[in-house]
Amino acid sequence: MGFLDAILGGKKKLQGVAPDRLFAMSTAYITLETALDIHSAGAAGIVFQPLATGDFAQILKDAEELLQSTAAEQGSKLESSDDEFGYRWLILRDNDFEDLVVSLNTISTELQAGGYGDRLLAAVFAFEEQGRRLYLIYNFKRGAFYPFVPAPGERQRDNEREMRLKAQLGDEVPFEPEMTRWFPLWEIPL
Repeated sequence: MGFLDAILGGKKKLQGVAPDRLFAMSTAYITLETALDIHSAGAAGIVFQPLATGDFAQILKDAEELLQSTAAEQGSKLESSDDEFGYRWLILRDNDFEDLVVSLNTISTELQAGGYGDRLLAAVFAFEEQGRRLYLIYNFKRGAFYPFVPAPGERQRDNEREMRLKAQLGDEVPFEPEMTRWFPLWEIPL
C-alpha cells in the first residue's frame, strides 16, 4: 500500500475494461479441453446495456456488419436478443473457439473506441462437461473472469465446481478474487 493509499483509505483500484484479457481464453481453452475434458458449446456472447442514441446505434450497426461479413467467411452465425432487464446479447455460434474469442473482442473494441466501454457488462463463453453446461464470464467493469456453473434446481449454482474451476484455471486467466462479485447470469441465451 502506498502513501496516498494509506491517507485515502487504502482503496484498491479496479482493473477495469481490458479487452485483451479475452484472449486469455484461447490458452485456457486448450487446458479445458485437454486436461479437464471440458469442451466449447460452440457459442459465446457479449452482453451490454444499449443506448437509444444515434451514435451508439451506428457504432453497434458498424460492429455487427463487420462481424456479419467475417462470420460468412468463417461459418459463424450472429444473433441478437434483448433480455428482461433491458440488456442486449450479441450471440455468436461457431465451432472454432478462436473465432468466438476474436469476434467478442471485435465487438468490445468497437464499443470502447466509440466511448461506450462503460455500457459493456460481460463476455460469456459456454462450455459442456459431461452433458452439463458451465460458463466462464468476463466482467468488463472488473477486468476479470469468473466461473458460473448452474446446478439442478431453480436458480441454484454449484459453488464447489466453480471453486475447482478457479483452482484448475487460475494460471490461465485472470480471475476475480472477490467471490461476492461472481454474479450469476440466469437464463443465458447460449
